[in-house]
Amino acid sequence: MSDSKDHKIVVWDQGDNKTSGQSLVGEEPLSIRLEGKPYSVIMRTPGDEKAHAAGFCLGEGIIDTLDDVTSIAFCDGEDTNVIAVTLTPARRENISDTLDRRGYISQTSCGICGKELVEELYQLIEPVTNESPLDVERACRCLENITDQQTLRQQTKASHAAVLYNSKYELLSVAEDVGRHNALDKAIGKALLEDKLESAALVILSSRISYELVQKAARARIPAIFALSRPTALAVELAAQLNMTLATMVDGEGLYVFCGAQRLDLKRSN
Repeated sequence: MSDSKDHKIVVWDQGDNKTSGQSLVGEEPLSIRLEGKPYSVIMRTPGDEKAHAAGFCLGEGIIDTLDDVTSIAFCDGEDTNVIAVTLTPARRENISDTLDRRGYISQTSCGICGKELVEELYQLIEPVTNESPLDVERACRCLENITDQQTLRQQTKASHAAVLYNSKYELLSVAEDVGRHNALDKAIGKALLEDKLESAALVILSSRISYELVQKAARARIPAIFALSRPTALAVELAAQLNMTLATMVDGEGLYVFCGAQRLDLKRSN
């Protein structure tokens, strides 16, 4: 399956009609099966399915490291819409409640207030301990240049991107998807499968920062998130408790730093 499809459209311009071609971002369901049972169905852009499943499982607390996984494979060699994750016996025992959907906080669930949610997540996720300083000017350039990594967006104008860098600002992984959560899962999953995730120091997002994205980055032990759009109040509250840095682009030049300013050498750029 392709990550985009061509489609004929009618273009209206002040009464002058003409036909044209337009690339549309692909969207298909991905069914993730865990221990042989259906676990989640995600609407996503086709591609990077194994990385997507790996990043999803890490973000949800199903795995802590790749050592918890026996295999990640397509259920049918020709069907990339269904992927099966098999865990080690020890991991299955450790997360039996999660597998049974007991005590599990869904990424899309509600029904509890923001304060309760942060408290629950704080108990499930350890605060980030990486205090390595970030060169704010180089990090800003990574944020400003995110469009260079967005091939699919250039074609369709309809996808999000997530880009991971190490502390030397070397590119670790990049992923695009119709969903911002999926893009981050894929980027994290790629780095995880390639044994690069431990060196991730910064993630760049094309989207706003929601609490779910903070949760996924924290589970991956990534200390800093820079994004084009601003965070939600809940995202900042959770990131502050997890000792993370959140920053977004200012219209023009500069950054809004919402929490974790201690990691940024701000004086150097003044």
